[in-house]
Amino acid sequence: MKLGVVILAAGQGTRMKSSLPKVLHSLAEKPLLGHVIETARNIGADRIAVVYGHGGERVPESFPDADLMWVEQAQQLGTGHAVEQALPAIQGMDRALILYGDVPLIGQDTLGALLETGKQSPLALLTVTLADPTGYGRIVRDDNARIRRIVEQKDAAGDELAICEINTGIMLVDGARLRSWISRLENGNAQGEFYLTDIVAMAVAEGAEVQSAQPDDPFEVVGVNDKLQLAELERHLQRTRSEALMRSGVTLRDPARFDLRGKLTAGSDVEIDINVLIVGDVVLGDNVKVGANTVIRDSRIGSGVQIYENCIIDNAVVGDGGRIGPFARLRPDAELSANVHVGNFVEIKKSQVDEGSKINHLSYSGDSSIGKAVNVGAGTITCNYDGANKFRTVIEDRAFIGSDTQLVAPVIVGAGATVGAGSTITRDVPPDSLALSRCRQIGRVGWKRPQKS
Repeated sequence: MKLGVVILAAGQGTRMKSSLPKVLHSLAEKPLLGHVIETARNIGADRIAVVYGHGGERVPESFPDADLMWVEQAQQLGTGHAVEQALPAIQGMDRALILYGDVPLIGQDTLGALLETGKQSPLALLTVTLADPTGYGRIVRDDNARIRRIVEQKDAAGDELAICEINTGIMLVDGARLRSWISRLENGNAQGEFYLTDIVAMAVAEGAEVQSAQPDDPFEVVGVNDKLQLAELERHLQRTRSEALMRSGVTLRDPARFDLRGKLTAGSDVEIDINVLIVGDVVLGDNVKVGANTVIRDSRIGSGVQIYENCIIDNAVVGDGGRIGPFARLRPDAELSANVHVGNFVEIKKSQVDEGSKINHLSYSGDSSIGKAVNVGAGTITCNYDGANKFRTVIEDRAFIGSDTQLVAPVIVGAGATVGAGSTITRDVPPDSLALSRCRQIGRVGWKRPQKS
């Protein structure tokens, strides 16, 4: 059975009060629509069609993936009309799954249950029971609990308004039946729109028993209409992720003050302090300790690493036993081998630092290769950029770089060499030698500082 997924993402989202299309607003640093697309792929969709409208090409341009089919809904005439626009894109699919670009937390397991339920009927709905169903279409059942139709909030009256089981909008439909039912939709309702939900009554009239499934977590089917709802979903998602990490053995000092905006693979005995942000794909080895107020993005951290407070690690690699921070910044392509120490107010970019080396204070290393057991003194910088091009600095094994040194690239400091404090090095330093570049100190006894006139 071939599965086609239609994601409706054409809504204007006026309550977001933003020029950014609603489905491009971020949840855990991923667009709302991105969450839905990922889930559609995970359930094995053979074809994914996304219906867009407001925001124009900004939506498809944000997802240049080759496996997506884009369908423009130039006029927003209802959900039925939107699905009708997508029918050519899912031609030949046995079943059509309707999802929504602003319902980002729909789960793979829940959709799997709906797909299983849908094997028994040409139409299966995902419903949920809410204490307050205001604003949602109601599921109307007969005395035998069989679904008969869906009534939208604005068209409901009397006992229908008291129904707490609501339509999530997510449904699985037989491909051939969908085409037939869509062609017969009418817009004689309070909104003057073509409701996709009207196909339920059509299915019942044809003698089909409409099936239903429900999610384990109602938040899976909550849509985003404004910034408040977006924030509520963010908190729910972060709480869910924190609970999963703690069950897997990670220690979170305060799960309410931890954000996972991507994927975290953690070893045993990992401890994470407050206000830590994990972004992208991050790996933490065994016995890693992460200090408060730290951001780690798309990085690999080896076992036994201590990351002190207030660090930023971005697209970097830290080897086993490293010590980072506090207030250190590892920028993209910083690669640290085992037992490297990087201290406070040190910045490393596009550099390799070999085993056992130390850069502990107020230094910058950019476009560099630093060997084993090197000591880089406080205030040392690699001058790697001449305003047009960047050049590399090489510091070989066991070199000692004195404090307040400027290494003007391209330059090589040989193995075992020493650079005296306060030097500006513009030429290669031979191995096991001393390089010193200072002005001669001058003293004037009895010198008076100038006074204001």
